[in-house]
Amino acid sequence: MHRVVVKVGAAAGDAVVSASERKGDAGGMDDRVTDVEQDAPVKDALVLFMPSGRRGRFAIGTPVLDAARSLGVYIESVCGGRGLCGRCQITVAEGKFAKHGVTSAATHLSPFSTTEERYASKRTLAADRRLSCSALVAGDLVIDVPTDVQVNRQVVRKRAESRAIPRDLMTDLCYVEVEQPDMEHPSGDLERILAALENDWGIKDPTVDFHLLPRVQTLLRLGEWKVTAAVSEAAGRPAVTALWPGFHNSALGLAVDIGSTTIAAHLSSLLSGRTLASAGTSNPQIRFGEDLMSRVSYVMMNPDGHQALTKAVREAITTLIGKVCAEAGADATDIIDAVFVGNPIMHHLFLGIDPRELGGAPFALATSNALNFRASDLGLPINEGARVYTLPCIAGHVGADAAGATLAEGPHRSDGITLLVDVGTNAEIVLGSRERIVAASSPTGPAFEGAEISCGQRAAPGAVERVRIDPQTLVPRIRVIGVDAWSDEPEFAEKVDQVGVTGVCGSGIIEAIAEMYLAGIITSDGVLDGSRAEVSDRIIADGRTFSYVLWRGDHQLTITQNDVRSIQLAKAALYAGVKLLMDRLGIGEVDRIKLAGAFGTYIDPKYAMVLGLIPDCDVKKVSSVGNAAGTGARMALLNKGYRKEIEDLVSRIEKIETALESKFQEHFVNAMALPNKIDPFPKLRQSVELPAPKTIEPSDGGGRRRRRRKV
Repeated sequence: MHRVVVKVGAAAGDAVVSASERKGDAGGMDDRVTDVEQDAPVKDALVLFMPSGRRGRFAIGTPVLDAARSLGVYIESVCGGRGLCGRCQITVAEGKFAKHGVTSAATHLSPFSTTEERYASKRTLAADRRLSCSALVAGDLVIDVPTDVQVNRQVVRKRAESRAIPRDLMTDLCYVEVEQPDMEHPSGDLERILAALENDWGIKDPTVDFHLLPRVQTLLRLGEWKVTAAVSEAAGRPAVTALWPGFHNSALGLAVDIGSTTIAAHLSSLLSGRTLASAGTSNPQIRFGEDLMSRVSYVMMNPDGHQALTKAVREAITTLIGKVCAEAGADATDIIDAVFVGNPIMHHLFLGIDPRELGGAPFALATSNALNFRASDLGLPINEGARVYTLPCIAGHVGADAAGATLAEGPHRSDGITLLVDVGTNAEIVLGSRERIVAASSPTGPAFEGAEISCGQRAAPGAVERVRIDPQTLVPRIRVIGVDAWSDEPEFAEKVDQVGVTGVCGSGIIEAIAEMYLAGIITSDGVLDGSRAEVSDRIIADGRTFSYVLWRGDHQLTITQNDVRSIQLAKAALYAGVKLLMDRLGIGEVDRIKLAGAFGTYIDPKYAMVLGLIPDCDVKKVSSVGNAAGTGARMALLNKGYRKEIEDLVSRIEKIETALESKFQEHFVNAMALPNKIDPFPKLRQSVELPAPKTIEPSDGGGRRRRRRKV
């Protein structure tokens, strides 16, 4: 056993460590612990986070969560640091602290707060844990971040969808041979390059990026009076944005989808149109807040909040650029064009714009137009003259990512009514055909990402992603990420020890609740039926309600009544938004449904409909379209015609603000039922037998409930 002791007041890096029984230590050391010394008032303290090993000095009174954020230590915080979610739990490896009214003589953390007391009384907080948003630094600390609150194990599921995209580039490579200077024709080297571009390529009067001027003569002579120029039309007038000596035959483009949860980058050859490499990562802004509004709240509460969030997302993109270039064996300076998409808040933060105006009505965007600028304006590590294009935003909370998905899936090119939904912490919805397109956003919250669910987690190895429940015995079968077999198959037991069964991700919770409904464990109103405990011991009393044990093992996974309610609220918000768009178009059904985004890719359409997440439709016409926003970004990267198409389309999309629609509440209340209180779902019933309506009497106070069937 090791003991780590950090002496208060020591300089950074001067941690005093004592250990015993350490393998390989010559001579060994006795098990002594240096007493905490604090002869003079200390204004700051050294905080070391394990297992990352990151450390820094912080003022006394700094919340541990803030210290972690400033060091880039990933600690999940769904509620944005308000002590509500409990996802930011940490343990203290060194130092005693006061808890539950017990005062410690020497404390390295602030006393147990009323926020923590409230959380511990309502939910579970282990005796050795604190909430890092409420615990304040009071001395030098070694903090352990438990694996169950780390998010850097998340599986990022945003790959480039294979699609043939016709090339019509915004930036082209132009090779020219330049006349050498002589005494009789004393024009400048740059002017002779421009003359060659006009003679050979018909490029008239282009501008030249200023950063190239000091390099022109050197590059010409290195190439023996031959150069390759990158010429962009992004600003409407041709511009020379890059120069290489001699013949250069490598031109790369970058398409990036900045999601609130994950960021995906795709590196393409502009010469062939082929995707050379793709990479994804968790959005590091998660440590500032799980959902979008939590991040806006962080910006509102911290003077330098939006700068910190901007820095985090740009650093993540810089890392991704390095990854895709390394995978492709490419040079980042060959990236001469880039396209970015993201929801409005991600869009603003990437550009360095304070997003707080998007935190409340009227949800004003700083700009909604498509933008063109230089990569150097953002400090991106690609060619200094590379042009960056961002797709237009559709509305206050329907962003450039929705525009990209719309461009990729093309409801405006179809005669039938298409519903396009990007399911996330903020669902973006587009509905229509070539005749008319409407769009809206709906605040679903982070429940579909596994947050707000007692056993929920992000998509990572060990997370339950598929569920089937026997309607007779109520015994479940599960499948987890990282293991292909189902839990009742022999291969499962052999392989599951490698990843464990650690929680339930978004697709898993949707299937679990839909299967619980189909098996009669919960009613159409979303109430767990305690009378089914007669059938299975997996139905257990949980205070005045009941819960369902999904998995028994090292970590028991239980679906609680509150979990069901969280999913009901999220799916009702999404469905109500869809119904408002259908009302606007005056339609009662849709012809096809497309589920976009990393989450949408892994939703089983049948269970999404059983849950009432999406409207009734022929199940065969419900499909997952993957990272449609990223595909739209690649389309705009490789073909300038698509840029004009989406700009024109966005200008005629009708935007609906759900918060201002009087029928939203009515649709929301009806959508709380499974699948819906008034919509009959006839097409779903053709393929799935839905349970007969059933309601549950209020509890008698002893955990027992009486059942009443509807007539």
